[in-house]
Amino acid sequence: MEAAPAQAWLRKAKVPRKGRLDYHSCLAQKEFRMIRSMTAFASGERATPWGVLSCELRSVNHRFLETGLRLAEELRALEPLLRERVAARVQRGKLDLVLRLRTPDADAGLAVDEARVARLAELARRLDAQFPRLQVEFTTLLQMPGVLQAPHADAEALQVQALELLDQVLDDFVAAREREGTKLVAAIVERVDGIERIAAQVSGLIPAIREGQRAKLAARLAELPHPVDPGRAEQELVLWLQKLDVDEELDRLGSHIAEIRRVLGQSQPAGRRLDFLLQEFNREANTLGSKSVDARTSNAAVELKVLIDQVREQVQNLE
Repeated sequence: MEAAPAQAWLRKAKVPRKGRLDYHSCLAQKEFRMIRSMTAFASGERATPWGVLSCELRSVNHRFLETGLRLAEELRALEPLLRERVAARVQRGKLDLVLRLRTPDADAGLAVDEARVARLAELARRLDAQFPRLQVEFTTLLQMPGVLQAPHADAEALQVQALELLDQVLDDFVAAREREGTKLVAAIVERVDGIERIAAQVSGLIPAIREGQRAKLAARLAELPHPVDPGRAEQELVLWLQKLDVDEELDRLGSHIAEIRRVLGQSQPAGRRLDFLLQEFNREANTLGSKSVDARTSNAAVELKVLIDQVREQVQNLE
């Protein structure tokens, strides 16, 4: 498409030139970091005196925020606070949060309660006369309650470590969403530019199509056996052309293009707003196709719908 028709369309759509330059400049400089994908993964680990804490956070597309938790037994009391931390950073998506605690080997850190063993030994000596043949194996002695003691985790300190690890993983998770979001925005912008080019082409074709329809009607009227009142013929022509007029659809399409660019430039989740806008895009493309009386505008309507559908596929991934 030539530059002149495109520029004329942009002026007609009332998109300021400065705004258009700023928009593409932002894209080139990757300044759409706040537009995030809903698909991401991040993980991290942290050593503690009670074992190694590991955290995984992954998400896929979802209409709302839905968080599923799988927690170590020692961290179950943290569930409400974990959900709160996630909701403060993430607005949409189906998330899976996993927090595990890998404790040391079973034998590591075990201690014998020597005082308890001493009391058991004293009891055995007192009862020896009554049970002279009673013998206790060493392994049996270790299995008696309280003889072996494993170190207990400091619940409060462990929870503090878990929250700090979650914050670290959330930072990586949000950064991954923003990186993927930047790629999605680039794909959306490319297709929105294509929609704009097609709309400009259609706008440039309209005068020639109207003139062609006028000539076609005049030729048909000339073939009639009886002359037609010129005023009546002109009135019918005007009514016919009004039914085929797509100026309003093109104007609305231009407004939608400006709005989608404005939304992409905002520092807040854009997925739902863009999804609504695409319904409006599709409505204008359908109307353009239904009013078409020229193969070129019919093809343009089909191309518009293809691009709009491609944009919708990308928007479904945005937060």
